[in-house]
Amino acid sequence: MQLQVLNSPFNQEQAELLNRILPTLTESQKVWLSGFLAAAQFASVPGSGNVQVADRPVGITAPTVSKDVTILFGSQTGNAQGLAKTAGKKLEGEGFQVTIQSMSDFKANNLKKVQNLLIVASTHGEGDPPDNALSFHEFLHGKRAPKLENLRYSVLALGDSSYEFFCQTGKDFDTRLGELGGTRLYPRFDCDLDYDEPAAEWLAGVLNGLNEAVGGSAVPESEPAQASQLVESTYSRTNPFKAEVLENINLNGRGSNKETRHLELSLEGSGLTFEPGDSLGIYPANDPELVQLLLEEMNWDPEQQVTVSKKGEVLTLQDALLSHFEITTLTKPLLEKAAPLSANEKLQDLVAAGNEEQLKQYLEGRDLLDLVRDFTPWIGAAQEFISILRKMPSRLYSIASSLTANPEEVHLTIGAVRYEAHGRERKGVCSILASERLQPGDTVPVYIQHNENFKLPQNSVTPIIMVGPGTGAAPFRSFMQEREEIGAEGKSWMFFGDQHFVTDFLYQTEWQKWLKSGALTKMDVAFSRDTDEKVYVQHRMLEHSKELFEWLQEGAHLYICGDEKHMAHDVHTTLIEIIEKEGGMSREQAGEYLAEMQQQKRYQRDVY
Repeated sequence: MQLQVLNSPFNQEQAELLNRILPTLTESQKVWLSGFLAAAQFASVPGSGNVQVADRPVGITAPTVSKDVTILFGSQTGNAQGLAKTAGKKLEGEGFQVTIQSMSDFKANNLKKVQNLLIVASTHGEGDPPDNALSFHEFLHGKRAPKLENLRYSVLALGDSSYEFFCQTGKDFDTRLGELGGTRLYPRFDCDLDYDEPAAEWLAGVLNGLNEAVGGSAVPESEPAQASQLVESTYSRTNPFKAEVLENINLNGRGSNKETRHLELSLEGSGLTFEPGDSLGIYPANDPELVQLLLEEMNWDPEQQVTVSKKGEVLTLQDALLSHFEITTLTKPLLEKAAPLSANEKLQDLVAAGNEEQLKQYLEGRDLLDLVRDFTPWIGAAQEFISILRKMPSRLYSIASSLTANPEEVHLTIGAVRYEAHGRERKGVCSILASERLQPGDTVPVYIQHNENFKLPQNSVTPIIMVGPGTGAAPFRSFMQEREEIGAEGKSWMFFGDQHFVTDFLYQTEWQKWLKSGALTKMDVAFSRDTDEKVYVQHRMLEHSKELFEWLQEGAHLYICGDEKHMAHDVHTTLIEIIEKEGGMSREQAGEYLAEMQQQKRYQRDVY
């Protein structure tokens, strides 16, 4: 088991020191050390004085430790929820009684009764909790949070190290539970996008901690490798299916400022299934031109064999940069690891304490090619350099089709990303793969990402309101195909927006067909560049505020998909305004109304 800065609370120097010492310890030394650390932690609790475990009088046994374990997850896309379920199954196999709940479903007042708590939480946006963790996060940090002296807990935090507030939600929970008197049964792990191995290591450590607490046996050291199999089906996130491209069409008309690809992939023979609201993960390949520039800049031999994983997998340097490693995003951990490999003192200065703001500015919009050009000369071999790179993360896209309507197929709606930054043209890795290089007959590695937080109502009579501008229309195409197939009787209302009616009305003929058949009850559109004053979907919602509130009062489910920072925020604010106005409520009451809808799973968001 290797400690890393990203999966432990230690800094780089501490982690390296521990990794040198721990393998040399005997079993008896490890047992003694764990007891010593437990006693030291106990002694540090206020009011405990200098009591040591060894001082307990003979004949007095420790309090009975419960084998009940509560696992709470905060998940936006489904990753944290999937890991929570995996942890639950593993614990049940070890004889624990496990309760798994979304934080939004957990009655916070019951927290005082919990003895063993596992938190699996992702971080959303700029350090924010995911939607289904908001109420629990607020409760825990509020005045009503109880003292938790009898609580043992551990936190698995998911995040993306390219963001400033990496794993912030998990850090918040970990710190706050400690402040309330809880005891960590295992240290928090902060996982980057490639979370499988650290999540498995965390789970093995948690199992050891729980087993030791209840007097059971420790999990064998080989357990992390077994626990890393966090999947149930043949094809999965860790074993993607190579899906054949059936169609690749540009949805935008000639003259549009945008390029939106409609991708149809075959799932034949995969056994993969999904529901409307789920996402498809794609493992893309990097731009060959960017890889060639990197190889030339570093004067590397593209055919050199390099090791790319802990399991000893070997690829050529060119293939490793094409398909295995991320090269388009810079992160703070990457620059900190790169600094010792450069003879350029400016890089050491950039990552030094006190220069955080300059580092943040440098990371914005730059990639690996910028890094190697800006901080020459580089020392060390190619193997040493690529070993610090992050594994290529998958890209998640909301599925734009119904499996019922299109058996053994999955459709996607992907907007091509191109922009200028620091004197160079930049390209989205997966979106430009789709727009420029993927042809019918090609294959791409994919897996299904189930998302229980974005689902159609169980009762098809329930009205639905969908807000999805641009590529945010994707899951609602899936919703409509599904509702048409099952003959749903409930009302449906779609709000769509983009730049121009003539060139950017995605899936126009399909929406019109559903309106004509009655499968879609209402549709309102906003094309922001067709009028002098920009009009967006939230403006159309305000125009129909009375009717929209009536639908909500009838029990309608409301869905938002698309850009979080601007669109989703503006739509959320508009909803509160509508509820306040049409419901005759105060601003606070309107916010509570919307929060209650969220609690009832009547207000769901798939935002990015």
